[in-house]
Amino acid sequence: MKKSDIEPFFATLKAANPQPNTELEYTTVFELLAAVLLSAQATDVGVNKATRRLFPVAGTPEKILALGLEGLEDSIKTIGLYHSKARHLLETCRMLVEQHGGQVPRTREALEALPGVGRKTANVVLNVAFGEPTMAVDTHIFRVSNRTGLAPGKNPLEVEKQLLKRVPPAYAVDSHHWLILHGRYVCQARKPQCWHCSVAAWCDFKPKTPKP
Repeated sequence: MKKSDIEPFFATLKAANPQPNTELEYTTVFELLAAVLLSAQATDVGVNKATRRLFPVAGTPEKILALGLEGLEDSIKTIGLYHSKARHLLETCRMLVEQHGGQVPRTREALEALPGVGRKTANVVLNVAFGEPTMAVDTHIFRVSNRTGLAPGKNPLEVEKQLLKRVPPAYAVDSHHWLILHGRYVCQARKPQCWHCSVAAWCDFKPKTPKP
């Protein structure tokens, strides 16, 4: 994608969705962190189904610790990999209570030190909760960035670095939401819906798919 195409690409996505947000449901920064931790290799819909049961009874690190492993596993057992996720979340809650006064830290270093929290999860929390212009590269963003030519890369970190360089500052904070939603609903993996893609004019993907 040519540099001159990036501005209209994001301006179009913004016009269609001026205030994008994560589709994970949460009411506090801690709930956001917990939901993102649980969302690895799971859908937002599936995570929301579980957290609707969990958060009303255990929406703080202290309350999740009080649930214990068995209680937590029972609350999230509909999510894939729930055994390991429950252990990670419990350990994260323990560290939050012991090292951060029960609050979610605001630095990447401290976030990535939490069990089960990698770079992508840290980027989501920094962006969504604290408004930092980070890029949480998931499978959708990786695919859209490469397919459109916006930010080609061989791995998520390469794509993240390219996005940080190429996305105009005016769109930086919201850009990862637009790219995720575009990948989830339009630029899908098996068959991108090019026939009703609002940004097809600036996309480098040549074999555009016809309307079925």
